[in-house]
Amino acid sequence: MRLSVYFTWGCSIVLAAGYNAFGKGAEPAGKKQYQVQHGPCSYTFLLPEADSCRPPYVPNAVQRDAPLDYDDSVQRLQLLENIMENNTQWLLKVLNQTTRLELQLLEHSLSTNKLERQISVQTNEITKLQEKNSFLEKRVLEMEDKHTLQLKSIKDEKDQLQVLVARQNSIIEELEKQLVTATVNNSVLQKQQHDLMETVHNLLTMISTPNSAKNNFIAKEEQISFKDCAEAFKSGLTTSGIYTLTFPNTAQEKKAYCDMESNGGGWTVLQRREDGSVDFHRTWKEYKIGFGDPAGEYWLGNEFVSQLTNQKRYVLKIILKDWEGNEAYTLYDQFYLASEEQKYRIHLKGLTGTAGKISSISQPGNDFSTKDADNDKCICKCSQMLTGGWWFDACGPSNLNGMYYPLRQNNNKFNGIKWYYWKGSGYSLKATTMMIRPADF
Repeated sequence: MRLSVYFTWGCSIVLAAGYNAFGKGAEPAGKKQYQVQHGPCSYTFLLPEADSCRPPYVPNAVQRDAPLDYDDSVQRLQLLENIMENNTQWLLKVLNQTTRLELQLLEHSLSTNKLERQISVQTNEITKLQEKNSFLEKRVLEMEDKHTLQLKSIKDEKDQLQVLVARQNSIIEELEKQLVTATVNNSVLQKQQHDLMETVHNLLTMISTPNSAKNNFIAKEEQISFKDCAEAFKSGLTTSGIYTLTFPNTAQEKKAYCDMESNGGGWTVLQRREDGSVDFHRTWKEYKIGFGDPAGEYWLGNEFVSQLTNQKRYVLKIILKDWEGNEAYTLYDQFYLASEEQKYRIHLKGLTGTAGKISSISQPGNDFSTKDADNDKCICKCSQMLTGGWWFDACGPSNLNGMYYPLRQNNNKFNGIKWYYWKGSGYSLKATTMMIRPADF
């Protein structure tokens, strides 16, 4: 008996069974069809008829020639029924296996469809991301172009502003030069007028005053030398003016202005600013030996002051005037300058006065700096930035040798004549005087 199975997916399935009783490859003549519907498929069974089955091969020739009786027929029929039962069980197994294959194929189909849908969704997302990325790249390029144009515009505006500022600075410098020239001319005229009036006054004094006053005038004219103005005052010369002083222990002379009237007199004036007629942006050597006119604006000289104040104890008085008619002072009970080897370092003690409760000269003392000798504590070179020679700290709260600015131009001038603890850092003063005398005067 042979069972043949023929099936296709999604259509009818034919199963054929044949009994081969006479040798391999032989098929029974008669067959009966049985059809079963299962899900989307139908199964057709081709089974041989009972009367067409041939008897099994009997090797014994005697038995082959003997006639078959009823019992043998019953046995053969029973055998065929058993074979049919076996075939039926086998067909059921085939059906079950086929059902499992169908389910697996269905699951595979569903999984394939799901995977295809996932791939489709991911493809759509990738497409969207690519479109979004392209849009963003386009926006970035547009923004870069826009920023490039803005930067170019800003750079052009900056260049124009720099040119404008340079032009305005040139105009301001020219106007300042013209103003300084006019101020100097005015100061020269005022000085000439002052000298003329003083000469007339002195002549009238000689005529009308007693011999002691004449002696004072004559002593001044003959330029008698003194160690300092206090010594001249004690000698009987009590008129303020220019006196000849000598360096300690030498015959070298120095012209200085003596204030014989303020606070009992005897003051040797170290520095005076009053009209901007003298340039105080000088070199180290000029500040060492002194410059200017003792009758007007001048600097006495660091070397002379250093030698003088190291002989005995001196006091320092600084008188300040603003453009509103106010006056203030600062008094230090002890003052001296170190030697040139020690950069003319300033030493001060004992502060009193009306120009601030805190010293505007930084403490402890600092070295002296000029435009060609930077001895301050700032990398910015204070003397070059603020102009003038001074005892700068890190550009410090004071500079009485700064640029002279006239009225209505003296505000917000950080390189002007400043004394921070009286008028702040941006106010440039009208006049200053620095003077010394012995502490035991």
